[in-house]
Amino acid sequence: MPLIIPKDYVPKLNIRDTEAAISIIRETFQDKLSTELTLQRMSAPMFVEKSTGLNDNLNGIERPVSFDIKNIPDDQIEVVHSLAKWKRFALKRYNFPMHEGLYTNMNAIRRDEDLDNFHSIYVDQWDWEKIIKKEERTEETLKNTVRKIFAAIKQTEQYVRKIYPGSIYRLPDQISFVTTQELENRWPELSPQEREDKIAEEQKAVFLMKIGDKLEKSGKPHDGRAPDYDDWQLNGDIIFWYEPLHCKLEVSSMGIRVSETSLKEQLIKANAQDREQLPFHKMLLNGDLPYTIGGGIGQSRLCMLLLAKVHIGEVQASIWPKEMADQCEKNNIHLL
Repeated sequence: MPLIIPKDYVPKLNIRDTEAAISIIRETFQDKLSTELTLQRMSAPMFVEKSTGLNDNLNGIERPVSFDIKNIPDDQIEVVHSLAKWKRFALKRYNFPMHEGLYTNMNAIRRDEDLDNFHSIYVDQWDWEKIIKKEERTEETLKNTVRKIFAAIKQTEQYVRKIYPGSIYRLPDQISFVTTQELENRWPELSPQEREDKIAEEQKAVFLMKIGDKLEKSGKPHDGRAPDYDDWQLNGDIIFWYEPLHCKLEVSSMGIRVSETSLKEQLIKANAQDREQLPFHKMLLNGDLPYTIGGGIGQSRLCMLLLAKVHIGEVQASIWPKEMADQCEKNNIHLL
């Protein structure tokens, strides 16, 4: 997506007030999220050994930042893309009980990201995961969890609005649900991203379900998803319509995690059966890991959304092409 420069943009908060608001949003939301989902904050790694298979493959084409260290000369160390697999392993390792889970601050570097208003090479998100029963691997469990996350976002919006009245972007009062196939059936002539814009503008807040498998009409996935963490039939993205930029803004990717059966099926579809030999995948296929639901919620994305900012660089410090930075500064978009 090319850089969007809105006409006559004026930030509602100066940089110092923005920084103060960011701190309030982060502390408030993680407190609300942990209460809604029964989560405990835990420490998490910034990097993992490549041989473990714990790193997230995202769409399958992104290159992780990797390096070697002198004390482990026979393996590559990778900066995490996300903690989707590590969290499930951690729940077992730390003996979490049924219907409880963890959340953590995840910081990543995504070197292949296309930079624009919403995308940075620096990723900061709340990664969370909780244990569920096998029989709870249902669409209703997924929807109920989405409603709880949406409630935490709304509670955060209302709290911050009291501190900065007039400076907070107003969100809708409820979230709707739709599948990627329903979008293709409705707008087959549009691209997946155009369909997301359409449904977001119509519904204002929507959970887009079933991402990763091939659609019936086009024979292509709506979007890429790694085959070894989310169940493609039980996952989705939380999307808002973002009026300041007249497009959708994705805040969270989440889902019920793969079972032994769905992992095998999705590895075949992705032509990635070789991953079955990795330690994490062996544990999963042997039934040694709990059934879980989890996801990531963008910290800077949520701050950007609530504070009505038009560039993610207004709420996080990262690196931008000089041309982009100059263009932003000329248009009153102050990158940190």
